[in-house]
Order: sequence, then C-alpha cells, then structure tokens
Amino acid sequence: MREYAIYDVFTAERYHGNPLAVVFDAQGLSDDEMQTICCEFNLSETIFLSPPQHVSQSAAARIFTPGGELPFAGHPTVGAAIALAERQHGSDSEIDMVSVIGEKIGPVRCAVKLRQDAASFAEFDLPKLSRRCIETIARENLAEALGIGADEIGFENHVPTIWSAGVPFALIPVRNLGVAEKIDFDPRRWNSFSPLIEGLPVWAYVYTRGGVRHDIHFHTRMFATDGITEDPATGSAAAAFSGAIQHFDAPGEGSHSFVIEQGVEMGRPSYIRLNLETGPGGEISAARIGGQAVCVARGTLL
Repeated sequence: MREYAIYDVFTAERYHGNPLAVVFDAQGLSDDEMQTICCEFNLSETIFLSPPQHVSQSAAARIFTPGGELPFAGHPTVGAAIALAERQHGSDSEIDMVSVIGEKIGPVRCAVKLRQDAASFAEFDLPKLSRRCIETIARENLAEALGIGADEIGFENHVPTIWSAGVPFALIPVRNLGVAEKIDFDPRRWNSFSPLIEGLPVWAYVYTRGGVRHDIHFHTRMFATDGITEDPATGSAAAAFSGAIQHFDAPGEGSHSFVIEQGVEMGRPSYIRLNLETGPGGEISAARIGGQAVCVARGTLL
C-alpha cells in the first residue's frame, strides 16, 4: 500500500487552483503502473515520489499526465515540495527550508515556507531557462483552433511564438480579456497542425495583459490534447512564458516580479508568481516559479 495526497496548487483556497495527486513511496512501480494510476486519478498531472538517488536531494520524482510522462512540470514541483515539507514537519509548522527534487529534466531546487496562519508556499529555480524554438504556426491555424478571429491575435509588439523551458508551448497573445474569455478550443483542429518538439507535443498557451484581479500582470489559459483539454494552472508554461516576456517587453537589468492569473474561466482561479533576474544585456540569468498549495485529501492506494 502506498500513501497519497491531493493538493490544490497555485492557490490558498481548497477547490481552486490546479489539483495534483502526490504518490509517496512510489519505488517499485513500473512505468505502466504509474501511467495507470495517473489515469485513475484523472487529474492533469500526478507526481510519484521515491527515495532520492543522491544524498543532496529530498526525493526522486516522475511526473505523468493522462497522456504520458513529462520531464518537468511546475504545479507538480510546487505541490510536491510542499507535500514533502508538510509530511516531514506538519502543516501547522513555522519553518523555511530548501529541498531538491530530482526530476527527469535534472535536480530542481525548491524553497518552501510553512506557516501556521497561511497556506504553504514554495518556489523553484527553473532547471532550464526558456529558449525560443524555430518552429512557427500560421496565425490563421491558431485562430481556427481557438475559435477566434485572426485579427484578435496579437497586442502591442507581441506575436505568436513557441518557447520551451523543458516543455514546449505555443505562446499566443490575444487582444484583451474578452477575446481570452470567449475561446472555444478545438483539439482535433489543433492536432492537425501542431508540431512535435524534442518528442513532446506543443500545447496552446493564450495570454493577454492585465487580469480579472487588479494586481495581475497577465491573464492566461492553457489548452492541451492529452486527455485534459484545459488546465487551470501550468507552471511549465509560465516558465516558457518568461522568455517571451523578456523578448517582447525587454524589462531591463535587475529583478522583475509578475503575477500570472489562470483558470478563471474554469471556476478554479490560480495565481502563479514568476520572478526574473536579467543581466546588463537584458538576457535572463535566472528565473523562479512560485505559489501556494493546500491539501484537500489523503489516502492509500491498495
């Protein structure tokens, strides 16, 4: 028997954010068994934790969606870091700690804050900085798959591009919140033209400036074709998005913080914190993704 927990990630409220299944003591499970368990939970992602392979790490991790395994993902990393810390110290502790989770992409360093009067918080250093991919997708194809007009794609100097910080995404700027809200995603149409990059499908990450909440910098939606059509919070997409922010907005040398809103249209609002460090030439030297998470359920796999 193996213990598991369900966390809502990138939120301080239960039944908001992005649900995540965390399976502890997963050593001995085959790839097929992990995939089957992931499909049984039927959440966008499930993370399986095993004893670390290196003494400097807290756990080894495998991340699955209903459609297959990912080398890296944001909301499982935040959720797992908090789940491990709360399992070790208790959810009512007051502690700051650092843990390292070994994912397929490599070791991911996480800082965790446990607080008695607030939801736990974790942030992690991106194991791989965002890079722009050479592949492109025609604006007309994007518009047809999203159910919007081609003239509603783009704002200011932002145009559709593909970026990856371990998982590739088509980053699609749209004119305003109204356009983002009315999107009617067609998975079959998307699959008819979406490329594979490094063996991974490219999913749609739609964004616009501002948000429903007054302190939001970007409002986003993420659409996939792996069994979960829309995702309420996607840390790996926010990681890829960091490259587009630097490329189009050129924030300049220094530290820059952004709050990204996602999942609003699904009734599961999520808030992802993105921090960028840029050098004298404006290039990103480091980036972090962070957010809160709350435990919703605990149980045992038989």
